[in-house]
Amino acid sequence: MELAHSLLLNEEAFNQLGEVQKAEFIFEWLRYLEKLLLATSRNDVREKQKTLVEQLLSLLNSSPGPPTRKLLAQNLAILYSIGDTFSVYETIDKCNDLIRSKDDSPSYLPTKLAAVVCLGSLYKKLGRILANAFTDTVGNILKAMKSAESQGRYEIMLSLQSILTGLGAAAAPCHRDIYKAARSCLTDRSMAVRCAAAKCLLELQNEAVFMWSTDLDSVATLCFKSFEGSNYDVRISVSKLLGTVLAKAVLAKHPGAALRQSARRISLEEVLELLGTGFLRGSSGFLRASGDMLKGSSSVSRDVRVGVTQAYVVFVSTLGGAWLEKNFAIFLSHILSLVSQLNSKATQTQIDAVCCRRCVSFILRATVGGLLGEKAQIAAAKDICQAIWKLKKVVDAVLSDGNLETRLSSTDVAASQHTLVCALQELGNLIHSLGTTAAPLLQDSSTGLLDSVVSMVVHPSVSARLAAAWCLRCIAVALPSQLTPLLDRCLDRITTLKSSPEAVTGFSFAVAALLGAVTHCPLGIPHGKGKIILALAEDLLCSAAQNSRLSLQRTQAGWLLIAALMTLGPAVVTRHLTRVLLLWKCVFPVSPKDLETEKSRGDSFTWQVTLEGRAGALCAVKSFISHCGDLLTEEVIQRLVPPLPCAVDLLTQLSSILKTYGNSLKTPSIVYRQRLYELLILLPPETYKGNLNAILRELAAELTAPDTQAAASACLLPALCHPDDLLILSPLLQETDHRFIEEQLLLGNGVACGSLEYDPYSVYEKDVEGDSVPKPLPPALSVISSASRLFGTVCANVEETQRVQILEQLSNSIKHTKGARQQAVQLHIVCAVSNLLKYVAGSKRSLGPEVRRLVLTLVLGALESPNPLLRCAASEAWARLAQVVDDGVFTAGLAQVSFDKLKSARDVVTRTGHSLALGSLHRYLGGVGPQHLSSCIGVLYTLSQDSTSPDVQTWALHSLSLTIDSAGALYHAHVEPTLSLITMLLLNVPPTHAEVHQSLGRCLNALITTLGPELQGNNTSVSALRTSCLLGCAVMQDNPGCLVQAQAISCLQQLHMFAPRHVNLSSLVSCLCVNLCSPYLLLRRAVLACLRQLVQREAAEVSEHAVLLARDSRDLVADTNIREVGLEGALLALLDKETDRSLCQDIRETLLHMLTSMAVKKLSLWLKLCKDVLAASADFAAVTCVDTMQEEEGDRGDDASVLTSRSDGKPHPFSNPRWATRVFAADCVCRIIDQCENANSAHFDIALAQEMKKRDSRNDFLVLHLADLIRMAFMAATDHSDQLRLSGLDTLLLVIRRFADVAEPEFPGHVILEQYQANVGAALRPAFTPETPPDITAKACQVCSAWIASGVVSDLSDLRRVHQLLVSSLTKVQAGKEALSHLYSESASTMEILAVLKAWAEVYIIAVQRHRSHRQTLKTAVNPEDSVRNGSPPADGLLDLVCTDLGTLSRLWLAALQDFALLTLPTEFASQLPVEGGAFYTAETSENAKLHYHSSWALILHAAALWLTSTGFADPDEGAANLSRPVTPTSMCQGSSSSGAAVKSPEDVYTDRFHLILGISVEFLCSLRSDATMESLTACLRALLALLDAPWPRSKIGSDQDLGIELLNVLHRVILTRESPAIQLASLEVVRQITCAAQEHVRERRRSAEVDDGASEKETLPEFGEGKDTGGLVPGKSLVFATLELCVCILVRQLPELSPKLTGGPRVKAAKPQTLSEEGSKLVAAALVILAELPAVCSPEGSISILPTILYLAIGVLRETAVKLPGGQLSSTVTASLQALKGILTSPMARAEKSQAAWTSLLQSALATVLDCWSPVDGAHQELDEVSLLTAITVFILSTSPEVTSVPCLQTRCIEKFKAALRSKDPMVQMKTYQLLHSIFQYPNPAISYPYIYSLTSSIVEKLQEIDKRKPEDTAELQIFQEGIKVLEALVTIAEEQHRSQLVACLLPVLISFLLEESALGSATSVMRSLHDFALQNLMQIGPRYSSVFRNVMASSPALKARLEAAVKGNQENVRVEPPSKHAKNLGRNSSIQLKTNFL
Repeated sequence: MELAHSLLLNEEAFNQLGEVQKAEFIFEWLRYLEKLLLATSRNDVREKQKTLVEQLLSLLNSSPGPPTRKLLAQNLAILYSIGDTFSVYETIDKCNDLIRSKDDSPSYLPTKLAAVVCLGSLYKKLGRILANAFTDTVGNILKAMKSAESQGRYEIMLSLQSILTGLGAAAAPCHRDIYKAARSCLTDRSMAVRCAAAKCLLELQNEAVFMWSTDLDSVATLCFKSFEGSNYDVRISVSKLLGTVLAKAVLAKHPGAALRQSARRISLEEVLELLGTGFLRGSSGFLRASGDMLKGSSSVSRDVRVGVTQAYVVFVSTLGGAWLEKNFAIFLSHILSLVSQLNSKATQTQIDAVCCRRCVSFILRATVGGLLGEKAQIAAAKDICQAIWKLKKVVDAVLSDGNLETRLSSTDVAASQHTLVCALQELGNLIHSLGTTAAPLLQDSSTGLLDSVVSMVVHPSVSARLAAAWCLRCIAVALPSQLTPLLDRCLDRITTLKSSPEAVTGFSFAVAALLGAVTHCPLGIPHGKGKIILALAEDLLCSAAQNSRLSLQRTQAGWLLIAALMTLGPAVVTRHLTRVLLLWKCVFPVSPKDLETEKSRGDSFTWQVTLEGRAGALCAVKSFISHCGDLLTEEVIQRLVPPLPCAVDLLTQLSSILKTYGNSLKTPSIVYRQRLYELLILLPPETYKGNLNAILRELAAELTAPDTQAAASACLLPALCHPDDLLILSPLLQETDHRFIEEQLLLGNGVACGSLEYDPYSVYEKDVEGDSVPKPLPPALSVISSASRLFGTVCANVEETQRVQILEQLSNSIKHTKGARQQAVQLHIVCAVSNLLKYVAGSKRSLGPEVRRLVLTLVLGALESPNPLLRCAASEAWARLAQVVDDGVFTAGLAQVSFDKLKSARDVVTRTGHSLALGSLHRYLGGVGPQHLSSCIGVLYTLSQDSTSPDVQTWALHSLSLTIDSAGALYHAHVEPTLSLITMLLLNVPPTHAEVHQSLGRCLNALITTLGPELQGNNTSVSALRTSCLLGCAVMQDNPGCLVQAQAISCLQQLHMFAPRHVNLSSLVSCLCVNLCSPYLLLRRAVLACLRQLVQREAAEVSEHAVLLARDSRDLVADTNIREVGLEGALLALLDKETDRSLCQDIRETLLHMLTSMAVKKLSLWLKLCKDVLAASADFAAVTCVDTMQEEEGDRGDDASVLTSRSDGKPHPFSNPRWATRVFAADCVCRIIDQCENANSAHFDIALAQEMKKRDSRNDFLVLHLADLIRMAFMAATDHSDQLRLSGLDTLLLVIRRFADVAEPEFPGHVILEQYQANVGAALRPAFTPETPPDITAKACQVCSAWIASGVVSDLSDLRRVHQLLVSSLTKVQAGKEALSHLYSESASTMEILAVLKAWAEVYIIAVQRHRSHRQTLKTAVNPEDSVRNGSPPADGLLDLVCTDLGTLSRLWLAALQDFALLTLPTEFASQLPVEGGAFYTAETSENAKLHYHSSWALILHAAALWLTSTGFADPDEGAANLSRPVTPTSMCQGSSSSGAAVKSPEDVYTDRFHLILGISVEFLCSLRSDATMESLTACLRALLALLDAPWPRSKIGSDQDLGIELLNVLHRVILTRESPAIQLASLEVVRQITCAAQEHVRERRRSAEVDDGASEKETLPEFGEGKDTGGLVPGKSLVFATLELCVCILVRQLPELSPKLTGGPRVKAAKPQTLSEEGSKLVAAALVILAELPAVCSPEGSISILPTILYLAIGVLRETAVKLPGGQLSSTVTASLQALKGILTSPMARAEKSQAAWTSLLQSALATVLDCWSPVDGAHQELDEVSLLTAITVFILSTSPEVTSVPCLQTRCIEKFKAALRSKDPMVQMKTYQLLHSIFQYPNPAISYPYIYSLTSSIVEKLQEIDKRKPEDTAELQIFQEGIKVLEALVTIAEEQHRSQLVACLLPVLISFLLEESALGSATSVMRSLHDFALQNLMQIGPRYSSVFRNVMASSPALKARLEAAVKGNQENVRVEPPSKHAKNLGRNSSIQLKTNFL
């Protein structure tokens, strides 16, 4: 194929190819040429133009296929437009000659067609250049059309369309001729020709004024004719033409004189009248219609009506939303009049009425729902309301009128009912889509919306009553706050109007519909409503018999209410179940005998009531089983079963009852049968085992009943066919935007569409398709559907003989019927048999041989039925049969049957049926063996090339795609021939056969999937396959059929998945962008599915391609948006308009993928998009009012811009976006913030962001858009839509959390958010108004607490604004259950209360933390006044604010915790729970309430623990502030118990509270669920910590050892299961508190024992502490052991080397010491602190047991982490281990007489271990830090008793280490050694210090003298010298009097030698200078202290004296010269005075 990539056709390569390859080669060359021509320079093209034209024209003669001729024509046109146009007329003449040719043979046809296409293309591209030759061409083409067949007519129409496009107004002379030709084509036999003619006329009307002026009527009539017998594509094309022409007529501004004759302006009313005529009378003219009407035979065919309906929608869409808004009243009255006029024609049937109502509803939905923004929709709703009021007046007049004309007026009522249904349904849909934004509409009293709808509930017509009920349901779903009031209103009306039949049924419908709405309202309804409704239902059922006028209505109403009540779910129903079961039991007679007596009594009416009642009861039980599955226990099933046999008996008797009482019972009996079947389908077959045979017989009779209606295959079969197969069968079954009206065409003229009045019980069911009304089918149809479903279950469960018998009976009944009835019976039986096979396959059963034979015969018959749907269902059953039998031979036999049939049969029916049967076999059995695969493929190949029948081709290719799919790897051998077959067909099948192309697309898709990742390969065979696949996709992309294009896109999507490098992304993206707004739903779905996949991998590239394409191209549909707002904006705009759910989901996901990968890079674009969407409909007044409140003025310019940005006159890409889109935009903002968090830190640092923005203006950071973020959150949070308010508050919360710490660089000490406090306050305030729903208030409380806790606002008066909101909500909580709103379920108020309490808890926790940290800073600050002066806020302020309400809060917190504790009890303790619920939940709603408690208990627990600690567990105002809210009966928060029992002592109250908090914590920590949040864990651990801060709880834990151990074990588990260091640290803090508590307890017991026993009997004192007298610690019983386990766990996790087990044996070789992470170090340090405290918890013997472990761990940590750090610092872990060692060594146990000896020997061993660290066993390289080890030795020396360290062997080793350290080369080590020795020398006990002094002094003096000689060179040596001098000075201080003079004599010469001469001072280095100062200072201090020695030395050495005096003088002069240095001045002055007095 690479050879095809050249400017001229490579004829040499071309001639070597075979036929199929030649076609591919040409197509590939033409594709390449098209791109090449556009990229080649004009001169190069001109050089080769002649040859190229010749080559292209020669191709014209070679019979090119449809895609090739299209490309050929495009290339010719491009060639002439770029090159010279000399020869263009020759080319045109050539084409004309080809068209004129008399050759009519089929082989010549492609050439003729190609010539037609070329002409069209040339004129389209070159336009007016060719104007002078066009009349001949057009004439020639039109002449050719007369003799052309359908393909020719199709191409000619499209060619004429192109000519018109190119020539524009210049084509005027031929307009009339073209119009005439197109008129005839518009009613052509071929649907494709009709579509082409419509496109041609659509182009024509742009210039031909007569079409929308003088000829408007005839155009309309023509279109109506065209709709007759049309298909979906024709309806779309023609309705577009009709709608556009009519819109043009309405808008027409006639240009001057040229059109005088048609100057009459056509009014809107006339245009609507014209459309209305088509709708009501169809295509027949008025006269003919009136004649028919007189005869009574007129009925507009459904396809005309559906076509006109679509035309209405196009008409209004073309005029636009703004036009509709202006003219809505006229439009509405016209549309509603369509249905009211209908009924006035006496002939119209109910079926017709239902279909027309559907059409009218569709028009309203598509226009009002699709074109209007929310404000306009509210206005439209008011207009609809007005219409309803008008109709109400008509009804009222009729009902109140007692005169004789009533009969006449009742037709008015009948006429009004259909209008009302349409109006009410649209009103419901409108409000449903508006959601809570419709609130103002309901509050507007002038409209009286609710009153108007409620008044219609009692309309005389059932359908109007049901529509009103449905409308109420929509209102309740949209506005949940209306649900309870409406329910109360309807219940009240039923009770008061009990004697009106209309009111009883109407309001029971309304109540049922409202109950159905509850599942859509998360906030629910009050629990008590269930009880009221059941009581009412019982009352209606009981009183039914009292008044025969009302019996029927009351019975129906009673059961309807009970059935609807079941939808509330198990929580409500469980309380009323016994009563419902009792009613169920009573409705049927007890025994068959009673049934007989019933039959003999009664009349037609009583039977009607009875059947109604029993059908209702069956429906109620069915509803119970569907909605309350959890309650279906064995026991309940046992109680449900008894009435069933009687119900089945009645079923068998129905036919005789009908005979007796006549036809009035027909409908009730059908309904009864259907209800029974539906119930039995839901029940397990075991429950009606005894009645199986009876039921089966009835079902067989049902399926073959003699009065069966026309075959309603479209209702029954789709469920039994595979969804993929349905697409090939009938475009009507495909999902389209018009599905709602297209369905009626599917059903055929005799069958009614679904409608609500056919089954009132569906009014409460969950709606299946979004917000549309339920559409139950007529009972006669639905009973067949239920019967066939039940047949499968029953037939599978009876005996084999029964099965055979029934199937034989069914086979016979098919044979004995004829004609249409036979078709119907066959259809029903095949459905039933399919269901049987489905059931048997699903339950893994088997069928006997006889049954198989019968099933096979039945299915085989259906496979050859003329009904395509039946063939499809039969092929599915065929394959299921093979699946059930599961035997290779049987399957092969089936396949063989099909092969034989296909070989012999020539009729389309057999060939299609059996080819699909083969495909289905493969689908269900994964192929039927390789030998069959080849023959199967062979047969299907042959069929797919049968060009005489597109149907056969379609089915065969579809079957082939199934075969490819299921064969998998087996298919590889057949890939190449299949691919070449597909390519050949794609290049040759006419475009008019779109369904063949669709099936080809499926095959290609299956092939690509089979090849999979192999497509990435580079060898020639793979690359040839890949090229063929891409070529196939290209052909399909060029196909005019939208569904074929959809296939092309999904093939490219597959290719992109497997071989992304080979798919041209830019052309794919352009194809996707063009089709984003296609009128075909399936194409839009394919586009978005593909986009979603592309953006996951390469979002940025896709986005760039889209924008570039939009800029370059002129004809993109969606380009206007893409050009302005990018692909992202276009998708957002599409999301706003799109109604299909799955498509919207895809758009959202695509946008989110794009956001994830690009939001940070394109931050401004994304934020602008979100802001535009949110601001496009924001209430500007609200935004402005906040900005005036704003304290900061700096931001004002920006505000003005957001408010005026819309006035520039350009259309805004987002005009009036819907609330759902705005919610999505708000969610996007949150995601953008999250994305930025994972990106650059500058997004949250304004100084850094501004700096980086200065460096490069392209940089963009989130913090720079903070004003926008706040504004968006504000706009969302104050919207009318509740969902948007929630999203806005979420956004605000996120902004506060992320930006709270961002400092404001211009005002140090302030944060950037501070300037927005007015916005935050204003955004929160509306959420606390009384009418706000609880979920919003709950979210707002969370934001309040986050705002207060964030610390943004420090000024108390500012904080009070938000604090006040929390106070108001607390007041509401305090007021108790009575004050809470009764609009929602009790769990909603639980949610609100807990949110308030949680918010207060968070604020209190923060206040306490700030208070504590403030106290810390005050302690650490040198000058407390300073810190206050520096402007940090008074931290107590917030705490004071909270404290005012703390008394109330603490009680509420404890009550909430008690509730939580009760709710978390396991189910077996359910009986102990309080009957009426807890403080904040009711028993009925406990399940729902649990969720709310789970989300808020942790912070409340923490707050309660802090409060208890702060009061020291003594309640400051116990009993004073008793709450009005009653707390639970087991009230432990109150001083007194509610039952009036004995008052609890304070001690008991404290204990209860202590156990409550401890219990909740332990329960939570024990059973940590995977979804437990970090927040809960942290809060829980902090609560424990706070609890143990108080002495009283510590004493409880200390005295109850088991409790302590349990807590430790739980914490151990937390540490094991949670990796988070923060959690582990918090756990360790709690552990430390527990050990402290144990220590205090032991100390207390020792102290009290000493006090009690007196000092005399000290020897006999019992041992307190663990280990008692034996020293043994029992695991599980020992607190110390548990603590040790936990600490070892922490240490070994951080330092595995500590455990010999882990490192595989004892430590042979010393590993390198390691530095731990900061968190690791903290954990190790915390564990060591706890270890050091353990000995104090033990008895002396116990301490001996644990000491070795503790020492091993402490020294181990020292050894493993003693890393050398710069500057001689000690690492934090070393410091911790030294601290721990010090703690252990100074333990009193070391000196206690019982343990002293053992401790001493153990400590000596420990010291030896530390000393051994220096010299590892194998003499490995020393890497430990000497300073750390020396410090450890020093700690031992200074902290233990002398007998430990004064053992000679240890002492000598220690002294050695110090000596070695003094000799160290490392100055740091030397210096630290001096410091350590300094502390040892000063130790008061001479036994310890003297040996060191004796051994080391001489070394120190030598060292100093050595420095003295060498003179220090750097600061390190200087410091060493200074430290050395300090050590000597210390020695002087502690030396005995007689030796002191010698030491001073040693010291002085050294010091004086460092004094510099006056002259040398100036030039000395800074080190020498410092040394001089240091020496002088020390001399001045030593002189006065030891004056006699000083004088002696001075006297004995005059040189020294002279040097000293010179230095002193020099110092004094310096003091005079440098007055600024304060420190030096003081020092000098003091010294001089001292010298004078002492020495001189």
